Amino acid sequence: MTCQDPPAAGQTLSITVGGHEGGCRLDALLQKRHPCLSRSRFANLVHEGCVLVDGEVKKAAYTVRRGQIVTVRIPRAEPLSLAPEPIALHVLFEDADLLVISKPAGLVVHPAPGHAHGTLVNAILHHCPRLEGIGGVQRPGIVHRLDRDTSGVMVVAKSERAHTALSEQFKKREVTKTYLALVHGEPGSGSGKVTLPVGRHPLHRKKMLADAPGGRCAETLWKVKERFKGATFLELELKTGRTHQIRVHCAAMGHSVMGDPVYGARRPHRELPLSLQGQVASLARQMLHAWRLAFLHPRSGSTLDFTAPLPADMTALLHELREKAAITPSL
Repeated sequence: MTCQDPPAAGQTLSITVGGHEGGCRLDALLQKRHPCLSRSRFANLVHEGCVLVDGEVKKAAYTVRRGQIVTVRIPRAEPLSLAPEPIALHVLFEDADLLVISKPAGLVVHPAPGHAHGTLVNAILHHCPRLEGIGGVQRPGIVHRLDRDTSGVMVVAKSERAHTALSEQFKKREVTKTYLALVHGEPGSGSGKVTLPVGRHPLHRKKMLADAPGGRCAETLWKVKERFKGATFLELELKTGRTHQIRVHCAAMGHSVMGDPVYGARRPHRELPLSLQGQVASLARQMLHAWRLAFLHPRSGSTLDFTAPLPADMTALLHELREKAAITPSL
């Protein structure tokens, strides 16, 4: 999906409602004329009094009529109330619209209670001090997230245009998202698909649950890359993007992600060779890595495809599994 440059901050637009546009909602008309800004962004501008119809303030749901004049004032972006922090970033790609990074495990994406500082957003504000602003705020556009202890590829929008276009690609499931994981046990087949819906746990509100009442549809494709005694190296492709989806689906398969403190079964490492059980039991995080991300550039429409190298802790564990838990082919 591509689009032209969005209206600049401080610019005032003037739109004459065409004959075929009469009967449209005000916010829908504006988004149709300027698709690089989201409908919710225009609805907010209407609410803030930045949109006038024939000189009068209207609501976002107002039905426009042919020949009416709509003026829109695009305010300048407000500074974000977060401090830039000089946190090192592993940059895979960067241009005026995008920043693609390989996120390390342990880095929280966005400030939240208990993580007010030291996040990816703080790092990006330092790395990109002249962001143009998204949604009226001078901030990076986080269009998807990785759990704190999941490593791998992330794309961040640096412009309103990029944020709108990428959000649409994620919403329409046009983005390729491939993960690598080390899981407990050995699946009976070489590949498969999990389609259990994922929703909030009714008792533990910070935990997700497979096949939860009212859960949202979720689909994960998986295939075996390498088998070991008591463990498997999987490649997984997300068709949806629910919170903790891979971790929840792997646990539902009976093959929880190694090191997962939330969805891992009690003492699943007992299936491993004795020489590896202690090492796996003491893992500092889940062995899950966002390996590949492919999408269309929001300006040019060209395909971008990025991979992030497997982090050191997963590489080391893979080496140990190959040394101590290799499956000897039967004669």
